[in-house]
Amino acid sequence: MTERNDLLASIAATTADYREGDLPAPTPDHVERWINQFGADVQLPILREMDHVLKQTYFSEEWIKGFFSAQINHENLTGKDIAGFWSRAHLLDIQQNGQSQTQIRRLFGESLQEQCGLNLDACGAPGGAYVYLDDVIFTGGRVKNDLTAWIREAAPAKAVVHVLVIATHRLGEWQSTKSLKEVAAAAGKELELHVWAAARIENRKAYRSTSEVLWPATVPDDPALAAYLAQQGRFPLELRQPGGKPEIEIFSSDEGRQLLEREFLMAGVRIRGFCQNPSAIMRPLGFSGFGVGFGSTIVTYRNCPNNAPLALWWGDPDAHRNHPFSKWYPLLQRRTYEQEVDLDDFDF
Repeated sequence: MTERNDLLASIAATTADYREGDLPAPTPDHVERWINQFGADVQLPILREMDHVLKQTYFSEEWIKGFFSAQINHENLTGKDIAGFWSRAHLLDIQQNGQSQTQIRRLFGESLQEQCGLNLDACGAPGGAYVYLDDVIFTGGRVKNDLTAWIREAAPAKAVVHVLVIATHRLGEWQSTKSLKEVAAAAGKELELHVWAAARIENRKAYRSTSEVLWPATVPDDPALAAYLAQQGRFPLELRQPGGKPEIEIFSSDEGRQLLEREFLMAGVRIRGFCQNPSAIMRPLGFSGFGVGFGSTIVTYRNCPNNAPLALWWGDPDAHRNHPFSKWYPLLQRRTYEQEVDLDDFDF
C-alpha cells in the first residue's frame, strides 16, 4: 500500500466508533472524499498531521469508559473508603442541554456496578459529595450554566462538588470556576469546588505561544481572509510566536501544526462564504468569540464539538444541493442543532 492509503486507513480506524449507529462507519473512501477538498500539494501532509493529532485527541467509547472506570479508585478523590465515598456521593443529573452527561453517567454507572456493586441512581446520602460528570470543558459555558442553576435552586448550604471530565481547556475552566464561586457566594452557600481531568489544554491568550490548540503563527496573503480579518470585532487575532514548547505534544511538530492552522483557516473562510449571513461566533477554526476560532482538536465518539475547525465537521452529504451544507464534505459530521444543542460550544 502507498503511504496515502495507509494514512486513509489509519484515520478511518482511529475514528471507527464515531457516532456509531448514527452515521456509516468511517472508511478510507470517506477520508479520501474529505481530503480531496484541499489542494493536491497539501493533501498528503494534512493526512500525516491529522493521523498524528487524532491519535492524541480522539476519544473512543472504550477509552472514555476506561478513564471514568479508573476514577472510581482514585484515592485523591475518594479517600481510602472508596465504596463508602461513592455510596454517599450524589451523581448529578442536571445537564440542561445535550446528551453528554446522560451518556457519561451510563458508562460510569456500569463501572460503578462492576467495581463496587453500587447502583448509581441509588447512591447519595446527607453529607456526601456532589459529582458532576461530563466529557470535555471547552468554553466552560455548559458546566457554568448547569451548576449555576443547581447552586441557586437545589444545592445545600454547604457542599463539596467534584467536576470530573476527560479534559478541560484552561481558559474555560478558569472562567467557569470563578463564576461558580461567585454564584455560590451570592446565594449565601459555601461551595468547595474541584475539577479533575486527564489533561488540561492550554488556550489562554497570555500563553498562546505555548498553547495546545490551533492558534495561527502566520496568516496567508489571501483577499478573502484579509476581508474577514478586517471585520473582526473586539477580540481580533493575536498571532502566536512559532516554536513554543507546549506541555502536551498534540502536534507532530510546529511545522505540522502551522500546516493545519493555515489550511483549516483558509477552508473555514471558504465555508463561511457558503453562508449568506454567518454568525459572528462561527469562526474558521471553531465557534468562539475571539480570534479566528477556538481551535480545539478534541473529538469524542459521541460528537465533534463546533469549537473545532469548521473544516472537520461542517456540512452534510445528504443536504439538498442548494443548501450551504451540501458544499463541504465533513470528516467528522457533527450532530445537528435540531438533534442536540450544546451550550459548551459557545463562548459566553
